[in-house]
Amino acid sequence: MPNPQQALRELPSIELLVKALAELCPLPRALITSFVQREITRHRKEILAGASLNREEIEKDITERLTNFSTSRLQPVINATGVIIHTNLGRSPLGAVAAQKLTEIATGYCNLEFNLPDGNRGKRAGYLETALASLLGAEAATSVNNCAAALVLTLRHLCIDGKNEVIVSRSELVEIGGGFRIPEILETSGAKLVEVGATNKTHLNDYAKAITPQTAMILKVHRSNFYIGGFTDEPEVIELAELAHSHGLPLVEDIGSGAMMDTDTLAPIDHEPTPQEALKNGIDLICFSGDKLLGGPQSGIIAGKAELIAGIKQEPFFRAVRCDKLILTVLQECIDTYLATKSEPDIGHVPALQFIAEKVQNLRKRAENIISQLPEHLQSRCAITDSTARTGGGTMPKSEIPSIAISITPEKTSVNQMAKRLRTGTPAAVGTVEGGRLHLDLRTVFPHQDLALVQSLSQV
Repeated sequence: MPNPQQALRELPSIELLVKALAELCPLPRALITSFVQREITRHRKEILAGASLNREEIEKDITERLTNFSTSRLQPVINATGVIIHTNLGRSPLGAVAAQKLTEIATGYCNLEFNLPDGNRGKRAGYLETALASLLGAEAATSVNNCAAALVLTLRHLCIDGKNEVIVSRSELVEIGGGFRIPEILETSGAKLVEVGATNKTHLNDYAKAITPQTAMILKVHRSNFYIGGFTDEPEVIELAELAHSHGLPLVEDIGSGAMMDTDTLAPIDHEPTPQEALKNGIDLICFSGDKLLGGPQSGIIAGKAELIAGIKQEPFFRAVRCDKLILTVLQECIDTYLATKSEPDIGHVPALQFIAEKVQNLRKRAENIISQLPEHLQSRCAITDSTARTGGGTMPKSEIPSIAISITPEKTSVNQMAKRLRTGTPAAVGTVEGGRLHLDLRTVFPHQDLALVQSLSQV
């Protein structure tokens, strides 16, 4: 039987262990100290409960846990997965101009709520809202910190006591990121869900029959993260808008990704509905994400009728989800760039769109160049393979973009171990494992990261 008291006396010295770990992990010493103290306390409880642990095992366990913990700190990652809008890797990267403006505003003071001409308090986001409305062709627009908040705000404003029914097609009761579901969002907002139609078919008459004196609005939710095929049918948006307006009801649509350009002109993929199209078809209010195909920061944009936007901004909840100066800065620059190139669309400022449009032959040349710079023994384990990239981020679920990957078969280690070493290297690189090989899809790797990828592979 292990002697608990003896084992407790052999617990590592916190001071010495912290000193050793501080040289291993570049973290604040105070953080390392509190981490070690917490882990020593945990091991002490395990020993008193009968666990048999020696000092070496405890030190090894704490070191491993701290090393793993240190990798959770936000850091740059080379995305070699082929998923362009990768939610787990930060969704869409920012363009260089927006990033530069962010630095300028973040490192000093700005006129967030200050009117420079008269020296008095000014209107937050006044410029951005005007620019947004101009780009979208809307009467008015505003922004909040994410698209879910935009939908909640809209529901809270339009649903009141005695008139809170929201009509939604069963085919659009989607689950968005993080397990959030449209019915749950409606419930949180105080709305009463009224489902109409069937999973595959919803007719205009289904909506018409569901309208009552208690109806607050008709809601459409773009199926941005899945699709329905086969024996399907749904009314045209223009028809649905006419029905809603004939009953004095607003028609609202969550269009999801916020594509400002015709996606089918960038690559052999489907056309993603744009906010401009939705508004022209009679939608009264739209909401969409700023950090997907738009290429901006995490945010939710609401646009449409001026009267409705004004009412939403008067909601007490609006202040809780409003954008700070950093979000507003990046979004402002992103929208300005779209407006500046409106007559001649330019994707150079939106990395996500550049990735979608990149030519396969260019990716193949980069793959050849990367492999040629690797050590000879590693070159023999590499192959250039055709792959399929995806937009990701809950957008265009049917999109399959031809791409090129470097596929590696490790020789002296398992493929999973190699993948882990790349993920925990500097810089971290994330690929995919399939068929006993590690695949590094170059469609989502910036050209300026090619050399870093060479160095990471050489170290591994």
